[in-house]
Amino acid sequence: MTNAPQPLLQIEGLRAGVGGREILRGLDLEIAAGEIHALMGPNGSGKSTLSNVLMGHPDYEVGAGRVRLAGEDLLELSPEERARRGLFLAFQYPVAIPGVSVVQFLKAAVEAVRGRESVRAAAFLRELRETAAFLEIGEIFLNRPINEGFSGGEKKRMEILQMLMLRPRMVVLDETDSGLDIDALKVVARGVQRIAGPSAGVLVITHYERILNHIPPHRVHILLEGRIARSGGPELVAELERRGYDWLREPSAAPSG
Repeated sequence: MTNAPQPLLQIEGLRAGVGGREILRGLDLEIAAGEIHALMGPNGSGKSTLSNVLMGHPDYEVGAGRVRLAGEDLLELSPEERARRGLFLAFQYPVAIPGVSVVQFLKAAVEAVRGRESVRAAAFLRELRETAAFLEIGEIFLNRPINEGFSGGEKKRMEILQMLMLRPRMVVLDETDSGLDIDALKVVARGVQRIAGPSAGVLVITHYERILNHIPPHRVHILLEGRIARSGGPELVAELERRGYDWLREPSAAPSG
């Protein structure tokens, strides 16, 4: 008899909120290395709250529960330490950082995660250029202030560029597909497929089926009123498209494993 693998990301009984209002009300979720999971739910269900709590946003308060990454308690760590442990969050609305170029920002970030002594300038620049080309990002963007004057699609590609350069082992995409045209969506999906593998996990938070056509999930979870209301395979996405969310609020719609 073989033991089941230890989950890479393990969330148990998480209760959290912001401004004194509880939004997550006992959320349980496990993601193993090598798996892609999708989290869907209506507005206000707690999807972005979860991503902010995972990354340690200071405005969000945790009332109960635990979150572990590879067995280590994340809730005791600062956002910087969580990133060093291999957690990466791609934002729905990436912010601009005036006066700091993409090259400067990414070199500092990579040094912080990998260790400054292990990052050589020439090798870093080669990797950055190759990765940017893979994401169809022109080199001219690499010397511009990060996200300043970028379109929505360009900002999202920059999020994926950061992800690939940082080489995280747990990726959380908070509605990264929001506002993307089909070409940009395909590029983003290509980047996620590159990072996904036997040693990494991915959580795709989304409203829409279309990104999941390009990043097929192993498991799909539906978040309602701060809890996972239903989990299943990719077929659950098609069921949502047909029936919406109201049927999950019915007493007979018990959560499934």
